Amino acid sequence: MLKQSQVDQLQARTAEMLARQGILLTPEEHRAIEIADFGLGEIERTGLELITYINTDRYCAKELVLLPHQICPEHKHPPIGSIPGKMETFRCRWGRVWLYIEGEPTATIQAHIPTGSEDYYTVFHEIELHPGEQYTIPPDTLHWFQAGEEGAIVSEFSSTSRDEYDIFTDPRIRRQPEVAEA
Repeated sequence: MLKQSQVDQLQARTAEMLARQGILLTPEEHRAIEIADFGLGEIERTGLELITYINTDRYCAKELVLLPHQICPEHKHPPIGSIPGKMETFRCRWGRVWLYIEGEPTATIQAHIPTGSEDYYTVFHEIELHPGEQYTIPPDTLHWFQAGEEGAIVSEFSSTSRDEYDIFTDPRIRRQPEVAEA
């Protein structure tokens, strides 16, 4: 569980990283920066900072900010009833990010899986994204990603985001952050 002081500090750090790349936020957007620690209590290692610009029943746009070597754990966006799972395009804006998806495993991956979580990473087809490069992930596809040594900023363009339905390989993950007041 995160403390409110941690959330405030990470929101400021995220806004600063975005501003350094010319991505400015309104005061309302700054306050709305989501700090996803996935319930593991290791935000610097496994987590994600994000701002959702828009999320309607037709499309979604977000900025994903990763701290140096921070990893977003393996998950997929499943269909919900007759609605297909989320299809998303990642466009690297700054830094370097390694994206792993289903497919032929890369012989030697560049990412570093957190110690003790190795069993929860099962797809290893590596796609390295640099600024200006993008990749589209089909619906219901297992994937995970990690920033390089400087961190990374990734713009996400997708169909409607329903994060509460994401399926994570790691059963310990809680997608909705819990924040303690003190």
